[in-house]
Amino acid sequence: MSAAGRLPRGSHRSPQGAGTSMTSTTQVIDWMPEDPATLADPYVIFARMRDEDPCHWSPRLKSWVLTRYDDVKRVCLDKERISSDRLRPFFSSMPSTEAARIGEIMRYLSLWMVFKDPPEHTRLRRLTSRVFSARTMQAMRPQVQQISNWLLDALDGREQIDLLADYAGPLPCLVIMAMLGVPRDSLADLKRMSDEIALFIGSSRNSPEKYGTAEAATQEMAAFFRALIAQRRAQPGADALSELVHLRDDDGDRFSDDELVAVCILMLFAGHETTTNHIANGMQSLMQFPGEMQRLRADPGLAAAAVEELLRHEGPSGALVRIVAEGHELHGKKLQPGQRIFVMINGANRDPRAYPEPDRLDLTRDGVPHLAFGFGMHICLGFPLARTEGTVAFPALLAHYSHIEPAGLKPEWINSLVFRGMKTLPVAVKRA
Repeated sequence: MSAAGRLPRGSHRSPQGAGTSMTSTTQVIDWMPEDPATLADPYVIFARMRDEDPCHWSPRLKSWVLTRYDDVKRVCLDKERISSDRLRPFFSSMPSTEAARIGEIMRYLSLWMVFKDPPEHTRLRRLTSRVFSARTMQAMRPQVQQISNWLLDALDGREQIDLLADYAGPLPCLVIMAMLGVPRDSLADLKRMSDEIALFIGSSRNSPEKYGTAEAATQEMAAFFRALIAQRRAQPGADALSELVHLRDDDGDRFSDDELVAVCILMLFAGHETTTNHIANGMQSLMQFPGEMQRLRADPGLAAAAVEELLRHEGPSGALVRIVAEGHELHGKKLQPGQRIFVMINGANRDPRAYPEPDRLDLTRDGVPHLAFGFGMHICLGFPLARTEGTVAFPALLAHYSHIEPAGLKPEWINSLVFRGMKTLPVAVKRA
């Protein structure tokens, strides 16, 4: 349940020759993240980067790329030399004509806490966490179970389903809608808007069309939540949106109207986009390791440990994006202020320096915490909800079906550095 901006390519400084002397070995690494084979299996080249060039300069991205567990964790914890404020400089560098085309995106996404440094980040997270606390999110478990059962019952009679469209997609979206008090019949519209906003945040494609589509979706979603916010002001309900609207902290601080809309968009977007991919990716991993699938089916008590291992093995967040705030050296390379860094979460989670046999799925694996939710002050606010959803979703699916296996061709992975997910996941199923 996290969102990290995939910024369109901008004017990011290339390394200065003397400070970033590339060896002949590192020059051989030609990372093409949009290549279908690389999208399907990025772990081969991540292994090379970890071993040969752990602080890799990508000419295509005009960015540094980090793939080792310790390096990624260190960047997540670095408050002095690393910045999360990567939208503001991007927006400020845009020509006025281009900026005018994405005015609503700039208006609301620039207020997301994931794109803020302290003290702005501290304030927004403090206010938001008063409503979205770990206890509140864990208390959603009965509703998660009810929604999961409702979705699965609706699939009865079918021998093939699309796990993404039929289960993994609607489940987390319906959960966060229930938490916010959004009517269930708004699911299709909100999912469409969220997918269209994702074109700006997560897509690797650079095209005028995606800006226009994402801008229109942002306008539509903002209008949707403004109407709901007005309703909750007039007549509060027993939901998180009412709490956000009427929230005051001990000092009397509150969200502005734009911040309220931004928080709602963020919670809906981040609250389902990554969890959708977590559930689908997790099932894909279980199908690759059928022995582990049977292990979980036989013992649903493994669910909590299984969720952690599935997040590590094929997590829903491909990368976090950061900006160098203060120049420093890493692995002999000079990182300069203003340069962008992609910290490859899934690359770090498959680092053999952190995990023995990292490509193997082991639902009882023990070891250091995975980095799928990030780390440090920007750790995903909604990770307790994501964990709760996973511990319900996987056992429910395995209890409902006695047999689940891939149907058709290999899955096509979405073209994104930030999100790790598939376009569809057709599976053949047999009712238990």
